[in-house]
Amino acid sequence: MNILLERLKEVSLSVFPITIIVVILSLTVVPVESTLLIRFLIGAVVVVIGLGIFLFGASLGIAPIGNLMGHALAKTNNPWVVGVLGTLLGFLITIAEPDLQILADQVRLASGGVISNTLILIVVSAGVGIMVAIGLLRILYSKPLNVVFTIAYSFIFLLGLKTSEEFLAISVDASGATTGAMTTPFILALGYGVSQLKGGATFEEDSFGIVGQASAGPIFAIMIMSIVMGLTNVQEAADPFVPNVGILAPYARQFPQMAKDSVFTLAPLTILFLLFDWKEFRLNRRTRHSILKGLLYTYIGLTLFLTGVNAGFMEVGRYMGERIAATHTWLLPVIGFVLGMVVVLAEPAVYVLTEQIEEVTAGRIQRKVILIALSAGIALAVCMSMLRIMIPGLKLWHFLLPGFALGVLLSHLVPPIFVGIAFDAGGVASGPMTATFVLAFAQGAASSIPTASVMVDGFGVIAMVAMMPLVTIQTLGVLVKLGERRASRKQLREEGK
Repeated sequence: MNILLERLKEVSLSVFPITIIVVILSLTVVPVESTLLIRFLIGAVVVVIGLGIFLFGASLGIAPIGNLMGHALAKTNNPWVVGVLGTLLGFLITIAEPDLQILADQVRLASGGVISNTLILIVVSAGVGIMVAIGLLRILYSKPLNVVFTIAYSFIFLLGLKTSEEFLAISVDASGATTGAMTTPFILALGYGVSQLKGGATFEEDSFGIVGQASAGPIFAIMIMSIVMGLTNVQEAADPFVPNVGILAPYARQFPQMAKDSVFTLAPLTILFLLFDWKEFRLNRRTRHSILKGLLYTYIGLTLFLTGVNAGFMEVGRYMGERIAATHTWLLPVIGFVLGMVVVLAEPAVYVLTEQIEEVTAGRIQRKVILIALSAGIALAVCMSMLRIMIPGLKLWHFLLPGFALGVLLSHLVPPIFVGIAFDAGGVASGPMTATFVLAFAQGAASSIPTASVMVDGFGVIAMVAMMPLVTIQTLGVLVKLGERRASRKQLREEGK
């Protein structure tokens, strides 16, 4: 009960700042009709309860399964087994990720049904599965993380030359959306389990990086899909946004559908766990029941979270983006900066990662320093996303190409542990609040500006949020490295005296 209350408190602190921003804007810049505002406030409460229960369930069920699976894979020491099961586990956990489900539905709506949400879910999950398998094999064979990232992003760059603008935005948004509250603890635990059992001098570095590797999978998967299917000019098929009507009716309509969808997303992982437990784990009754109870909590939380997001929470973000872009366009970058600063502190997965960083490094890298670096970087990322929507000449690749190139370059200059932390941080920073409110805000703004397109400019904000930590965290790593060198030189001079 104490853990559940702690999770609810964490989520409340994450949703509260965005709620306050909405209320302040509704009383000043963008008047919101009472029905919409009440529905949003109810949605905020449902999101808090749902996400809190979801995270509690993930800590009881999802993370332990990841750790057990990681140990089981490492014990086999068989690259084929690690590759196949790693791909399967990455696929199953990603298809259950709430952030990805939200993004897939937004893509379906924005494309007028030309791109189905099921297609996005399957393609993205397959991409993650492949990269999770590569990440686990990298740990087993002790291959340098920066080399893997250099190869992966070079391949992505070549594909990007053949990919249309809208799919470039969707592919990198999918990358950020896959590493949320569901996948992050599972993939971190999976990598941690393999690296822990493997041990060795590189254990500390191997504990990080697998989330960052997993988030590269959706980029090449969506790009390949768009090239193979020959999809172009999808934005012309976009349907107009249809708002919800009433206060409680949207919740009554969404809840049964979300409950049904959540069963299908969690059932495969549950069945796989039971099969592994029967054949491999042979857990005692208490531990097994605890994990199954965690999966039940995850299901309840996922259902409530998706209901709150779709019935009331996300709609206000879109409405405010539309109204501000139409009446106070100059405010978009300012509000974007504030939202970016708040949203990273609002992501529960960020706290999971920063806690593990502090634990694995025995306090050498403090979570406060990581949080400050992330907050500054992501505030700038959302601000630049708003400028991209406002200024026709600014394209997404103008930011992403130099950003990812700089991230890969820095990976060869900083201590190895910062490489893993940076790429993992890029994945976890773009979680539920980014995939819901900030994405909806950007799409609303794009729909109101005549020179912008919802499919091209309305997407991409998750990509920007996922890219900035690669630069900010590794820049921090460069500063730490320079500081250690100065300290070492000073010590040598003192010893010489």
